[in-house]
Amino acid sequence: MIRFDATACRDLTQSLSKEWLETNGLGGFASSTIAGIHTRRYHGLLTAAVHPPAGRALLLSKIEETLYLGDRSVDLSANRYPGVIHPQGYMYLQGFRLDPFPIWTFQVDGVELEKHVYLVHGEETVVVEYALTERSERPAGLRLELYPLVAFRDYRSLTHASSALEPRVEFGDGCASIQPYGELPRLHFAHDAASAEATGLWFYRFEYEMERARGLDFEEDLFNPLVLRFDLNERPTATIVASLEQRRASDATSLGESERKRRKAIADRAAPEDETGRLFALASDQFLVRRGDRKTVIAGYPWFADWGRDTMIALPGLTLAFGQDQTARDILVEFAQHVDQGMLPNRFPEQGEQPEYNSVDAALWYFDAVAAYLEHSGDAGGVEAELYPALCSIVDWFERGTRYGIGADADGLLHAGAPGVQLTWMDAKAGDWVVTPRRGKPVEVQALWFNALRILGELARHFGDGKRQDRCAGLADRAQGSFNRLFWNEQRNCLFDVVDELNHDDSIRPNQVFAISLRHAVLDRTKWEPVLQTVERELLTPYGLRTLARAILAIARGMRAGCVAGTPPTTRGRSGLGCWAPMWRLACGCVEPRPRTCSPRSKDTCGTPDWDRSQRSSTPNRNGRAAASPKPGAWLSWSARAKCSLRATLPMRRRTLRARRSAGRAPRSTTAWRSRSRSAMAACDDLRR
Repeated sequence: MIRFDATACRDLTQSLSKEWLETNGLGGFASSTIAGIHTRRYHGLLTAAVHPPAGRALLLSKIEETLYLGDRSVDLSANRYPGVIHPQGYMYLQGFRLDPFPIWTFQVDGVELEKHVYLVHGEETVVVEYALTERSERPAGLRLELYPLVAFRDYRSLTHASSALEPRVEFGDGCASIQPYGELPRLHFAHDAASAEATGLWFYRFEYEMERARGLDFEEDLFNPLVLRFDLNERPTATIVASLEQRRASDATSLGESERKRRKAIADRAAPEDETGRLFALASDQFLVRRGDRKTVIAGYPWFADWGRDTMIALPGLTLAFGQDQTARDILVEFAQHVDQGMLPNRFPEQGEQPEYNSVDAALWYFDAVAAYLEHSGDAGGVEAELYPALCSIVDWFERGTRYGIGADADGLLHAGAPGVQLTWMDAKAGDWVVTPRRGKPVEVQALWFNALRILGELARHFGDGKRQDRCAGLADRAQGSFNRLFWNEQRNCLFDVVDELNHDDSIRPNQVFAISLRHAVLDRTKWEPVLQTVERELLTPYGLRTLARAILAIARGMRAGCVAGTPPTTRGRSGLGCWAPMWRLACGCVEPRPRTCSPRSKDTCGTPDWDRSQRSSTPNRNGRAAASPKPGAWLSWSARAKCSLRATLPMRRRTLRARRSAGRAPRSTTAWRSRSRSAMAACDDLRR
């Protein structure tokens, strides 16, 4: 059980940084902070997946709560408005716990009231229950008033007071319903209140601090359609069931008991005696959702729907590790039905459009997930009948070529890349600008391709498909030989990140780890230890692996020092330091700086630039925001960016070249010069500091 005491709940520094999450297995969710103050536009009590698992709309944002003790009123809710937090109900919190769903305990002058919130699995339904504890005092005139606040909007946007909203409330016996906008479904409120009354009030200018920090719109207005009044002296409980279905308040008891049993069964099956294991099992269940008649994996809350790459990587840990073999099979079969031209969908859009097929590695991760499923379940018959044809189709398409220049070269390795398209997991993009294009032959793609060929060869042998087995073996042997010949960076004792016809990108990135970590390792075993040593030395942090070595970041700082000092230096084309031009423009004083777009502990990989939010495309980024296009001319052309080398290193380079020519010696190679340049840039950076 996760628990926080009164001290943590009343300290906003702590309580606003701790967020809870409830999900319903459809893609819908509820979330907020333990203080009850929304800090994100995604916070709310019911975000429903109108077209599961996508098409999410935030319907019920929160409930304003007022407790009456005779003539005295105490507000239990809390909100941030411009310049003030009001009311401050978190100051009455005695604690918060997950048991198994969010439970708050309020204490006011001897009155102790618990609030329970949970979503019903398989329904777009949220249950909010209030109950006096057994040790609570019950003074005369003890009443509770609840004011539901609705947003009725796409969960990525914000709403503001509008005359277009339909305020009418339809009342029935123990229920009320509203439909503020015709394009969104009707929301039903089942309740056991003593009285219900329409209000039609707007609450103005809620502020969401995390949205402000992200540089986005952060103010919202919410609509209150009705007020529900409960006499706690007559009945010590108060219940609201908000749902897209018509429910009764009396259903809450059975719904709560059913949900507790379901969650207990998940935890018991996974780890009967291990509390940490039980928590992991319950957390993993939140990411398994329904798509049609089968299952899929939500890539992350609150921003994502299901993504092919993320699903295949996470599948063994979310399902097989907890004995959910059938769920794993459902997911694999569902994605097999969406294989198109040998590619797995990169993502399924929120509004139900056609899947997007802009991932070179999602289909390759599919092989590893199928192998894990077969190894764990032994379901060879199911794999042969439902999954093996899709695996063969993927290899056939990749061998002869498919979208975005993806295809096997004569050396057996996979080439991938097209202008303006991000195909690997390093997929940050703003407008038409791909931050890390990695066109050519990315190292992890080759590792996954070799792994896929070996897995398919093993399956072909098991299923008696000798022709396919021999073909996969030949392709795999050729790819492995070419990989070990082309990708080994002798100077750095590691692997190049990308190889193409003209250049070898020697940026030290974590992608090379896949060459030794997959089920079938493509790298010669004698080179495993040097790779691990380099990765540990250059990339390892207490939070995981950096995506770029510190030496390259030092070049960026040194380059900025040179550009600030005066006219930027030049290199020719992509020689010398020019291959790092995409990185330079993030640090160079002669290029307009781009805002931070990624976090080492977050999946928020693509931010909305600050230069002109009016120029936005309708295509969402992975963080759920619309992408913005830069101002015309905001970025230098590739050739101009390639000229932005470190000015401070030019005198050294010229002196070195003159000295070598005078001695009758050839100029240093590009690789050797890069190493010398790094030292000069680091020294320049130290001098500048």
